[in-house]
Amino acid sequence: MKYWIRVSEIGWLLILILCMCVLTGGDVCITGHDSGPVFEEQPSSVVYPEGLSKGTVTLNCQARASPAATYRWHVNGTNVPVGDPRYTLVAGNLVISGPQYGSDGGSYQCLAMNRCGTILSRVANLKFGYLHDFSGEGQSPQTVYEGAGAFLACQAPAHYPALSYRWFVNDFPSFVKPEGGRWFVSQVTGNLYLAKAEPNDTASYFCFTTIDMDISTKSTFSKANQLTVQPDGTGVKSAPAIKVRFPAETYALAGHTTQLECFAYGNPVPKLRWRKVDGLLPSKAGASAEGPILTLPEVTFHDEGVYECEAYNSEGRDKHQGRINVQAQPEWLQVMSDSEVEISSELHWTCVAAGKPRPSIRWLRNGQPLSTQVNGGRLKVINLALEDSGMYQCVAENKHDTIYSNAELRVQVQAPDFRSNPVRRLVPAARGGQVMLECRPRAAPKPTLFWSRGTELLTNSSRVTVTPDGILWIHNISRADEGKYTCFAENYLGKANSTGHLSVRDATKITLAPSNADINQEENVTLQCHASHDPTMDLTFTWAHNGALLDLEDPTVPQFMAGSNTIGDLLIVSGQLSQAGTYSCTAQTVVDSASASAKLVVRGPPGPPGGLVVKNIAETSAELRWSRGYDNHSPIGKYVIMGCSPLSSGWRTMRTDPSNIEGNSESARVVGLLPWMDYEFQVIASNILGSGEPSMSSHTVRTQQAAPTVAPSGLGGGGGDRNELIITWTPMAREYQNGDGFGYILAFRKRNTPTWVVERVSNVESSRYVYSNQSLSPYCPFEVKIKAYNCKGEGPFSQIALVHSAEEEPTVAPSRINATALTAFEMQVSWDPVQHLSIRYWRQHEREAAADRVRTAGLETTARVAGLRPSTRYHVTVLAYNSAGTGPASPKSTVTTRRPPPNRPPGNVFWKTDGSWVTVRWDHVKALDNESAVLGYKVLYKHEGQSALKILDKGKTSVTLPLPKDNGYVVLEIRSWGEGGDGAAHETIVSRFGERQHAHGDERS
Repeated sequence: MKYWIRVSEIGWLLILILCMCVLTGGDVCITGHDSGPVFEEQPSSVVYPEGLSKGTVTLNCQARASPAATYRWHVNGTNVPVGDPRYTLVAGNLVISGPQYGSDGGSYQCLAMNRCGTILSRVANLKFGYLHDFSGEGQSPQTVYEGAGAFLACQAPAHYPALSYRWFVNDFPSFVKPEGGRWFVSQVTGNLYLAKAEPNDTASYFCFTTIDMDISTKSTFSKANQLTVQPDGTGVKSAPAIKVRFPAETYALAGHTTQLECFAYGNPVPKLRWRKVDGLLPSKAGASAEGPILTLPEVTFHDEGVYECEAYNSEGRDKHQGRINVQAQPEWLQVMSDSEVEISSELHWTCVAAGKPRPSIRWLRNGQPLSTQVNGGRLKVINLALEDSGMYQCVAENKHDTIYSNAELRVQVQAPDFRSNPVRRLVPAARGGQVMLECRPRAAPKPTLFWSRGTELLTNSSRVTVTPDGILWIHNISRADEGKYTCFAENYLGKANSTGHLSVRDATKITLAPSNADINQEENVTLQCHASHDPTMDLTFTWAHNGALLDLEDPTVPQFMAGSNTIGDLLIVSGQLSQAGTYSCTAQTVVDSASASAKLVVRGPPGPPGGLVVKNIAETSAELRWSRGYDNHSPIGKYVIMGCSPLSSGWRTMRTDPSNIEGNSESARVVGLLPWMDYEFQVIASNILGSGEPSMSSHTVRTQQAAPTVAPSGLGGGGGDRNELIITWTPMAREYQNGDGFGYILAFRKRNTPTWVVERVSNVESSRYVYSNQSLSPYCPFEVKIKAYNCKGEGPFSQIALVHSAEEEPTVAPSRINATALTAFEMQVSWDPVQHLSIRYWRQHEREAAADRVRTAGLETTARVAGLRPSTRYHVTVLAYNSAGTGPASPKSTVTTRRPPPNRPPGNVFWKTDGSWVTVRWDHVKALDNESAVLGYKVLYKHEGQSALKILDKGKTSVTLPLPKDNGYVVLEIRSWGEGGDGAAHETIVSRFGERQHAHGDERS
């Protein structure tokens, strides 16, 4: 009866296989030979130009499979009619000829299949891009006053996909350039914004739009937008007003770039700066943090938060805030893998995906949805049958994307077979130890397993254990256990067996175990380990540190093993704290092993303190608390607190209370901090062996605000236009501001008057204030002082500085002007004393407008003017000037420069030494008719950086000079001189031993 049941089960299985062959036409996936499809290339979405009838679109699809995959395509869930001549299948790629809007647009998906199963590709969308023309109606002309803000609306035409915007002025391609901060083109609305209009902005403006598609681009521009700027002589200034505001909620996609736009009107042109209200502004914002578009590339969840744009100028500020919420496409955290499972067993697969919003999970089998046996990301199939084999896909999707994970399931059915995994032929084992013999035949369903030794069937006893999964354990092995062992396997498809031989050897023993050791950091230590073993086998030693095997072949590890065949000592060089712990030596042969352990203590500097928190933050102090770190076997002696701020170049030691923090402390107060400043802190512990690693940095904290404690520096001023008093100072650096709402208070009064005029300047970056009053006298002295204020109060006044109101330009021309030629190249101009003077001079044939200028300062009465031309007539006028302007010119004075000196150096120069003297002679230089007469000669004597000049009359053409006592040499320059100036020089080098060099130079023309 039992035999009949087995035959029936086999017959049922054969009928099932036969039915499957009939249903699939005999096309059955063959285990070990075939494999289901795996995508190597999947289609991508395409934007195709609407109306382009002669082009093609190719959607790629290629899969690796055995046998090779065949392909089908779906569009919007229905089959693509490949018989249509407009659709061509090239390998797996779908080529669409002349795509048409309306009939070809949609979602495309590729199906790759073979006899092992079917998989679906990701969805690719074919969309059609278009950009219509602007409306034929132009916009109404706009008029704006000088200094005011304005905008021109783009009103873009219908389009797909998104546009990029530019504007040009009057003629293409004269595009508006946003540099300087006055202009801004919104890439959200396309509108053109002008922060402060100027008269030269009057023009016709055109909005220029562009769309980018996969194979082309298209652009169009609007009708003219006329802007007229009316002059306004009042020069009225205005505080910033933000006109371009980013949304209160912006949704950004992780890994992508997000941008926030902000732009303001104002006079002067406002500057912009960004900050993150609930944290530090990401450094990747770069230069965009001070521009109209804040750009955050590769957004992460750390970038989520509230962002603020601030526009500011000398007249005030305006702010706008909005939140960035970061979302994410689905991303796999866990996927299933290909599985081979025996028939009638269970399958458990799990898929886990992250994303925001949370992705939903669905399952496909051979491209068809699975609705049963599914629980979200878990798939459970019980009592597996052959028809459950195939290609499975786990699909995770949210509104941002859909992702697929593929795996192949093969349900196996097979009689027991040991050919791929027989019992080991020879199994060595150590006497007194234990041995495991495995029995793992291929079989489906799972076979019944049992063992025998010879003709004896083995059952569980005190020394023998046979596990349900076919593993044979023999304990406390003796020589009598040697022999042959056979495993038998049987299921309803058949049976098989496999035999191995057990060989018993001598056991391995540790004869000298390592001993515990205690060292200081950087010291060496040797841990001993000796062993005995069966002489027929090789013995190897291994060492483990805290359970982790050491790689003693790694040259970067300061540990190595030394010894002979039975010795495996471990030498640790320059021991480090990280090397403390338990060391285990294992002596091992192929049949057994023996181990022994020892503990190594390494004493060193303390480890980093933990749990650092900052509490009770005040204006100039903060309390730090921490927990003790490891003392590394040497008591902690003291702590040091380190800190850094945006103003410091790195970490520095902070002042604390108490000043010396003892080793048993777990808190201290940091003092001497700046108010309203961001700080990070670290704590470092030390002992007699040194200082340890710092703790993790604290969170960034900001000290409380306080009133300013110092006055601004660099107080001065003066100049400006009539009826103005200009006061200047150096803007206060960030570390002295002490709080938000920072500004300056100016107090000034005429000297020797009791009443102070007080003015507030609300911009922290201001460095100048102009006080206008029609009653101000020119160059009137004022006493001026300044102090800073913030939201917490006012600081001290500076020392009083004396500043003069604007001067009036001079009204009287200088008198008694005289110009005299000094040489061919230089003249002297004189006048009656004037505080500041400007000399203008020009050649007779030139216009006065081209005159050169020389300025003097102070009560000078003469000035030399050089760089003139020889034998040339010059006109000269003199004008007084001050900070308000230049006064009237004096009457012209005329002067003619002298004839030029000879442009030839003295010739036939020779010299002769006599002891410590040298006599130099030369020929007389004769002037030409157009040159000034020679009145004499100049001899320049140079030795070791010192020089002396001798001037000779016309009749002398020689000179006697001393030679240096150190046998060195002298350099002589000989030139003629006269009314026209100095002539060209002859240079010679003279020594006691002969002439070293002879050269001409410095010829004048």
